[in-house]
Amino acid sequence: MTSKKKIYVIDTNVFLTDPNSIVQYSKEDDVVIPFKVLEEVDNHKNRQDSVGVNARCFIRFLDELRGLGSLYKGVSFGNQAGQIFIRLFDAVYLPEGFDRSDADNQIISVAIKEKQNSGQKVVLVSKDINMRVKCDALDLRCDEFSESGEIKNISYLYSGYKELEIDDVLIDKFYEDGDIASKLGKTILKNLYPNQLLLLRSKSSEKKTALARFISDSKPLVNVVDRTANEDFFGLVPRNKEQKFALDLLTDTNISLVTLTGKSGSGKTILSIAAGLHSVLNKKIYKKIVVIRPIVTLGKDLGYLPGTVEEKLSPFTTPIIDNLTFLLGGDKRTLEGYFEQGVIEVEAMPYIRGRSIANSFMLIDEVQNISLHEIKTILTRAGEGTKIVLTGDLNQIDNIHLTEVTSGLTYAVEKFKSYEISGHISLVKGERSALATLASEIL
Repeated sequence: MTSKKKIYVIDTNVFLTDPNSIVQYSKEDDVVIPFKVLEEVDNHKNRQDSVGVNARCFIRFLDELRGLGSLYKGVSFGNQAGQIFIRLFDAVYLPEGFDRSDADNQIISVAIKEKQNSGQKVVLVSKDINMRVKCDALDLRCDEFSESGEIKNISYLYSGYKELEIDDVLIDKFYEDGDIASKLGKTILKNLYPNQLLLLRSKSSEKKTALARFISDSKPLVNVVDRTANEDFFGLVPRNKEQKFALDLLTDTNISLVTLTGKSGSGKTILSIAAGLHSVLNKKIYKKIVVIRPIVTLGKDLGYLPGTVEEKLSPFTTPIIDNLTFLLGGDKRTLEGYFEQGVIEVEAMPYIRGRSIANSFMLIDEVQNISLHEIKTILTRAGEGTKIVLTGDLNQIDNIHLTEVTSGLTYAVEKFKSYEISGHISLVKGERSALATLASEIL
């Protein structure tokens, strides 16, 4: 080891969040993985959620490193300047009174040993607040792990919506042919994204408005209301402008990816299912609708739950079945028929890995709980002719390894906002009931 390099000692939660983070830290510096971290990661490898996926990915990566050299002596790979080491816990380096059996303390002891013996700057990296507090008390530098996200604050997340005040005559022309994009002005156009949804308001009359969708300055604006006005979405009628915007995106065959965010009860899931059923059963655009939910357990892992696979998955798929039953007028026999024919599929996230899904309307619900790596897995499952819809509430993240800014849903919204094949809208108003809306706001 050279004295110019730093040594990063990495906590377990970092690898369970991003198994590729080791590449980030070994570009210029050495990385030390405490042996306790290997044991903790191994305890998560059988989980059926994103944490399990990340654990398995990290273990495979270390196994590949073994083929390049000794993890005891240090291994480097690719063009990385740093080496990767695995170090054992040594109780000698823990201060008196520290619990030797505590996992965090064992990891801290490795960092203390490196600091005292290497003569290099040592940084422990963790997502655990208490770990960072402990390190500060021991005069040991501990940095919070931060993924290289698109945004640093969720308040800056792209909403997909903008209000514009324009001349009265342009409102009239929009209703005539929609060809007003080039007349909005270069400054306005520069700040608009493809498929951004617009509330056009007359400068001379606040009540004179129009709902539009911008595609590009060379194409007419889309009249959001007119495009879906005569369509039957199994009795479902949009209740506010954001829901109208959402339905417009969901039914446009030129848009392959739709992302919908919003609080509980804002209509994200039922609008998506209604649009999917309409596209499959009425319009015959796709062969089937595939609805997928991630598995995020707040208690025991899925494997420990009693019953068959179907019984274990029931709590995760029941909300989707309820929405399908509602839209089909409570006709469970018809719904069962669609399942038997393969026209409707409801799956849990782990069961789509390895599949290629073509000619389908594919809805992934509760996406706030999945990572960037799972988002990539999902989007690469899309075969020819498939439309993917991602829905989620970024205020209800149950995955302890994700935050609002590191959720895969946030990445998807920000990464795709500049492309014409995608569209996004944030639904802001709860429509389930007055009680549900109030509960979402105050609890």
